Amino acid sequence: MTPTPEIRTGLRPTRIEVDLGAIRHNVARFREVAGTDVCAVVKADAYGHGAVPVARAALEAGASWLAVALVEEGLELRQAGLDAPILVLSEPPIAAIPYLIEADLTPTVYRAPFLATLDAAGHARGTPVDIHLKADTGMARVGIPEADWSARLHQAATARGVRVTAVQTHLARADEPDAPTTSEQMEVLDRFLAEAAKLGIRPTLIHASNSAGSLLHDRARRTMLRPGIGIYGLSPGPEVDAADHGLEPALRLVSEVGFAKRVVEGTPVSYGHHWRAPHAGWIATVPIGYADGVPRALSNKVEVLHGGRRCLIVGRVCMDQTLVWCDDAEPHVGDPVVLLGAQGDDRIRVEEWAAAADTITYEIVTQLTARVPRHHDG
Repeated sequence: MTPTPEIRTGLRPTRIEVDLGAIRHNVARFREVAGTDVCAVVKADAYGHGAVPVARAALEAGASWLAVALVEEGLELRQAGLDAPILVLSEPPIAAIPYLIEADLTPTVYRAPFLATLDAAGHARGTPVDIHLKADTGMARVGIPEADWSARLHQAATARGVRVTAVQTHLARADEPDAPTTSEQMEVLDRFLAEAAKLGIRPTLIHASNSAGSLLHDRARRTMLRPGIGIYGLSPGPEVDAADHGLEPALRLVSEVGFAKRVVEGTPVSYGHHWRAPHAGWIATVPIGYADGVPRALSNKVEVLHGGRRCLIVGRVCMDQTLVWCDDAEPHVGDPVVLLGAQGDDRIRVEEWAAAADTITYEIVTQLTARVPRHHDG
């Protein structure tokens, strides 16, 4: 049987709804914050929100750049017809360079072999490859370490097949407002820029700010912001609440009651019998589980919205199903259930899940799996 569009987008009622209007609002908010260019980070399928629709919405709202983690992610955007500048945030394998150049993706550069190969490729085609040099100013992940500044800057300055159009770094603790680290990193970045200038490297773009850096740290904003989690309306960390900065969550995770039953006091439910009914009441089974991205760590810890009421997830979250305690409110098959997002006057926030699972908002949304259809509105 040939799958119809309806089958390809899902027969069960479980789905992710993405409000592209919220994406536009959030990108515009970042532009207002600093009055600079915005590079919208849409890696990891736009943090689980759907890369192509989100990228289009971000550009419509005034983002001047897009950023991805992988060349493959950049190719997806190009194949969808997006012609905006696209930054690849980390160096890909050298074997990916021909694909990167053919798709007009802008590489981040920090290793000598990668820079040398780009230089040769640009020289061979007769047109320099625009690059963003990345300095390690304190993240200690990727970037040019201070011990290599002189050699790498000299290599970039003397190369004829590349052109340094930007310098970037990444902030390690921008979501901790009282930590001195961001200011210290900016001092290191300024020293890197001074060394670059001595060799004639004067980039037109300088970018360092992730979402928290963009919202909290004036000195880190430079000439372009590079927000990721914030453009989805989610908080970078416990000390930086997105809602306090006028950002709107774009994602709802919704399903329906698939089965309902009344149980007696003491009835154990789900694997391991880790929860028992405190008294007679109603259990609803919802067709979504950890194979869809609902962490097992949320078992017996977070609530869903059913009929405008908060109802606890009980028992172990299963691979394909989750049980909900509705107490004395009888659920019916087909009743809407909201796992993330608003229903009526209440909202289940991604931040609630992150706190309950002892993780971060980034991990929650990027682990919502591909088998949950994404529906984009606005």
